[in-house]
Amino acid sequence: MKFDRRLISHFDWVLFLLILALLGAGILAVYSATYAGHRRFSSLAVRQMSWAAMGVGCLLVAFAVDYRRLERWVYVPYCLSLVLLVLVPLIGSSGGGARRWINLGAFSLQPSEVVKVALLLVLARFYHRHIPPAGYGLRDLLVPAVLAALPAALVLAEPNLGTTVILGLLFLTVTFAAGIRWSALALAVVAGGSVLPLLWHHMKPYQKQRVFSFLDPSQDPLGAGYHMIQSKVTIGSGMVWGKGFLQGTQNRLDFLPEKHTDFVFAVVAEEWGFIGAVALLALYGALLAKLLSIAWQARDRFGACLAVGAASAVFWQLLINLGMNLGVLPVVGVPLPLLSYGGSSLLTMMTCLGLALNVSTRRSLY
Repeated sequence: MKFDRRLISHFDWVLFLLILALLGAGILAVYSATYAGHRRFSSLAVRQMSWAAMGVGCLLVAFAVDYRRLERWVYVPYCLSLVLLVLVPLIGSSGGGARRWINLGAFSLQPSEVVKVALLLVLARFYHRHIPPAGYGLRDLLVPAVLAALPAALVLAEPNLGTTVILGLLFLTVTFAAGIRWSALALAVVAGGSVLPLLWHHMKPYQKQRVFSFLDPSQDPLGAGYHMIQSKVTIGSGMVWGKGFLQGTQNRLDFLPEKHTDFVFAVVAEEWGFIGAVALLALYGALLAKLLSIAWQARDRFGACLAVGAASAVFWQLLINLGMNLGVLPVVGVPLPLLSYGGSSLLTMMTCLGLALNVSTRRSLY
């Protein structure tokens, strides 16, 4: 295979460096969240660095193959991810009251994260090949709705409410960008609202308790409301300039739960203060602006949908995670993109961003 040198001259360095900057911030945050008072890295911090290196590998693989050639193969990863989701209740391992992982020896794979990339690919293919002249009506959306509903139902059964919500938002965002009719959008919103009572009926008791605690954290301050209360206290203790790297008291004294995963933003806010939190959000803002710019300038609808999907994955996870940390949304276990500890979520996000990098770099070649 002959290497096209134009890929180097048109490489999107801005996007690549933004991703590396957030990856670096994530390693520092996980290192600080798991710091035990000596100079050696904790095993979790070492593993996060390994995930980051593997994530860069996933990004480069997703970048290397021309994204237009991927279009014909998108149902392969989609079907594989469905098989993995079906296997979860049969051979999966449990943790935190849910069965979500498949043990592969060296690491545990979370299929509900992998399916995000697969769903993005099949949605992009559908909206590239089916373009009704007056926009998508509800009948036109039957196929993509089924493509999204199948994995979402399997993920909800784990149970994994947070990832189910992300899959639904990914579907809605890519569909909106592809051109849904306003009348169809209104009907979809009404239909979605009518499903909420059914969703509530199937939620586990601990998930309902999280919603009650979100509405009134003082109802159970040492139980379901503990995460939310401690997160807000940790963020507030950082004040304007923060307490300094490795100096966060709420973090070091173990008041903050899940500090290296779902609540890693609180660790950053405590150590770097309001200024550091704003700087981190500015990095995310620049990344989202870059992804939307790639979607706007893409040569075809397939590439545009891939870039919109990558932006959607970053935006909704960022929004929900910040909402959890600030106490304005229920705690549903959604990681902070590129910062939270976790191999499956990081590799999935890096693959999505690699597809966007693929679209951006090849935009100038054809």
